Amino acid sequence: MVPARFLVPADAGLIALDWGTSALRAFRMGAHGEVLETRHRPWGIMNLPPAASEVADTEPGAAFERALQDTCGDWLAASPGLPLLACGMVGSAQGWREANYLPAPTSLDALAQGLTLVARRDGPPLHIVPGLLQQGTLPNVMRGEETQVLGVLAGLALPADAPVLIGLPGTHSKWVLARRGRIEQFHTFMTGEVFATLRGHTILGKTMQAAAAPDNEAFARGLEVARGSDAALGLLSHIFSTRTLGLTGALAPTAQADYLSGLLIGHEVASLVRAQDQTPTKPQALVLCGEPDLCRRYAIALQTYGFAAPTIATQATATGLWQIALAAGLVVAPASSSSLPPITVGSLPA
Repeated sequence: MVPARFLVPADAGLIALDWGTSALRAFRMGAHGEVLETRHRPWGIMNLPPAASEVADTEPGAAFERALQDTCGDWLAASPGLPLLACGMVGSAQGWREANYLPAPTSLDALAQGLTLVARRDGPPLHIVPGLLQQGTLPNVMRGEETQVLGVLAGLALPADAPVLIGLPGTHSKWVLARRGRIEQFHTFMTGEVFATLRGHTILGKTMQAAAAPDNEAFARGLEVARGSDAALGLLSHIFSTRTLGLTGALAPTAQADYLSGLLIGHEVASLVRAQDQTPTKPQALVLCGEPDLCRRYAIALQTYGFAAPTIATQATATGLWQIALAAGLVVAPASSSSLPPITVGSLPA
């Protein structure tokens, strides 16, 4: 709970933080959960701002406090009682304070009840959303994506018990089966990180050249190879074709990165198809949430593999943080509010 000296009126808003490994996004939210202002800083947990002097920090969390003040210190000064809620790697072992992993499946209420509190010297405490741990022979974890998923679910006009498959493409892509206010299971694919590594640190990148625009034809070619008649050869064999097609002149240097992207995303979606075939619960909706060009690529891949055209959601993290804040009692929605901040769910661009 928020200490009494920092309690704010029921019509106050929230400072919501999406605090990851490489960046910090801050949202100043109004009394109805609307995003009034957004800021982006490079202060991820592995790149915090240094102290002004050469004297080493002696207070735990000092570098995180500097990042917070640099990002939204004026918001805090103007509204000193606004609650603070963060999700992401700020709650990891390398973050400001380690937040627990909750076992999956889990619910919005469980996440709200499991917040980790970080006391601050001159302001309201910071609350951190817990991550999720999915036990099994091959355990799986997430930090931050659970909040995105709750934001996506809040913006969907579906029955509460309708299963939804939510794709979160990125460095570590997540595929989450969820229902309103509840996360049931998820899978992780290191597709983005593998792409960056292969392009930047292997021989494949030596013949690649930057393209002025995405090469959709090369990307589609990669998808077709991933699902073609020789798909049994597997990803490791297919990856090498990026080089051989270049050496034989069948693939231009500017097309090779998009071809490799198609291979990797194609194999990811093929694995997703197999996972769906083994799951008795069939989703009634398919939603993507992420960087627009990545969502465009994944939408093409999904439809190539027989999925229905997905929709795209934006503002999901801010919406999810607002939902958690409501459930935790950090904010109280005015009686005239629907308690749902604006979230866009619509068709993907062509």
